[in-house]
Amino acid sequence: MFKKPLIIAALGGSLLASAMTQAVAQAATITVATAANFTKTIGEIGAAWEEKSGHEVRFSFGPSGKLLAQIQNGAPFDGFFSADTGRPEILVESGEARDYFIYATGQLALYSNSLPVDENAEAILAGSDFRYLAIANPKGAPYGLAAQQVLEKRGLYRKLKDDSRIVTGESISQTFQFAATDNAQLGFVALSQLRDPDSPVKGKGHVWMPPAEDYDPIQQAAVALTRSKHPEVIDDFMAFVQSDEAAEIIHKYGYDTP
Repeated sequence: MFKKPLIIAALGGSLLASAMTQAVAQAATITVATAANFTKTIGEIGAAWEEKSGHEVRFSFGPSGKLLAQIQNGAPFDGFFSADTGRPEILVESGEARDYFIYATGQLALYSNSLPVDENAEAILAGSDFRYLAIANPKGAPYGLAAQQVLEKRGLYRKLKDDSRIVTGESISQTFQFAATDNAQLGFVALSQLRDPDSPVKGKGHVWMPPAEDYDPIQQAAVALTRSKHPEVIDDFMAFVQSDEAAEIIHKYGYDTP
């Protein structure tokens, strides 16, 4: 008399276990190559997406140029967030990626712990009150190229290079470390690094924003790679990055969105 309910209960438990196993099996982990300047921002976006989707996203950070080279050499990434549009275009043209979209527009900032660049940046850059100015490598980091353009417009880039007063960071993250630790008295960094709620220099030091017309727009584009083993999952992540929820996070870190 009591055997039938027990069988049903056992069957229900079996179905529940099967459903849980299936859910675990359907969860996927994707890996996304991401420009160093977007580290904290995409980390917060990724955490919000994981909570909604049940999937996991891992990030590999570095200069956009270096990440592109890794992708072209077969690195098993599912997506790529570059600090420019040129490198995603290269991957689209080669068939290694689908159409790209612009996810953020970055802003360049000159930061100093001690020098009042907010009051007279032009004179400080042209003067002798600093030993080192840190910029990211212009060949691999779009923020470094923007810094070079700002200096060239003022006729200072070649002079500072010849005087060995420019110290080059491999990425914008390393450049920020040079400036934040005062190993370089000045540093052209991403505004997002100063807006980061956990930034060691938030609310400290001095900041100058070069006129936007002094450097090429830092439009940052992302692509889903055709080699991805989880195309539906990376597409879902890319769609989330373009959502209003993600836009709020992006704005909080000092970027504009389309």
